[in-house]
Amino acid sequence: MPSLKDLKNRIESVKSTRKITKAMQMVAAAKLRRAQEAAEASRPYSERFNAVLGQLAQSVGDSPAAPRLLTGTGSDNTHLLVVMTAERGLCGAFNSSIVRLAKTHADKLRGEGKTVKILTVGKKGREQLRRDYSSLLIGHVDLSEVKNVGYVNAQDIAKNVLDRFAAEEFDVCSIFYAKFHSVISQEPTAQQIIPASYDAPDSDAAATLYDYEPSEEGILADLLPRGVATQIFAALLENGASEQGARMSAMDNATRNAGDMIDKLTIQYNRSRQAVITNELIEIISGAEAL
Repeated sequence: MPSLKDLKNRIESVKSTRKITKAMQMVAAAKLRRAQEAAEASRPYSERFNAVLGQLAQSVGDSPAAPRLLTGTGSDNTHLLVVMTAERGLCGAFNSSIVRLAKTHADKLRGEGKTVKILTVGKKGREQLRRDYSSLLIGHVDLSEVKNVGYVNAQDIAKNVLDRFAAEEFDVCSIFYAKFHSVISQEPTAQQIIPASYDAPDSDAAATLYDYEPSEEGILADLLPRGVATQIFAALLENGASEQGARMSAMDNATRNAGDMIDKLTIQYNRSRQAVITNELIEIISGAEAL
């Protein structure tokens, strides 16, 4: 049975932990507000940009002059998985859920006889993947020194991916990230970005006729690399909001658990203290009776 001093020290230790988790929860809440606004503000642009590219892609069809980013290499033997996670932990299952989805996708592709390569963005994802998939890792993007992720960071990642595609290092590229829904809901998502895949435009958009200059193929050749960067940037923003939401929820749970532990330890401390006092009283009474 622990002594009173041990119980008191443990209570003080848990109280200190609760202060830290509470402070982290408040910081995450402040960061979440900005990250959520940035993610939600980017969605209309991304959706409209993808709609325009989707319409262009439909008009081009299987034209021989269509860009390789749209038509692909004609093969799907080599897949590049861009796994985007956080640089820091203490955010619940945020990182592990993204990595789990990437592992499932990689195992499925390898089971079909495909070659899989992994590019990691974020230290936590790399740490988890390195345990079982170290032979598949071909690169890493470190954003630990970046305070606010911007479009320039997405352009750097996109350039890395596009250079590898130009060097024919892979045939298909997919990104893995968490789509933000709410503080308690972040959905691990896989999205193919090369070859470009777009939903068919709605009937109203399809009914509208556009004349393009110089040509659909020329415009696509210019816009598709930007489209890759735009999709990566949107994923980074969604990841940022999801990370802060997951951290806020995790720290809230940790704060409440610390409070429950303090209550239990306090009860145990009071009972032990009462037992010590009772024993001392019994000794005093027994000594007085002996006299």
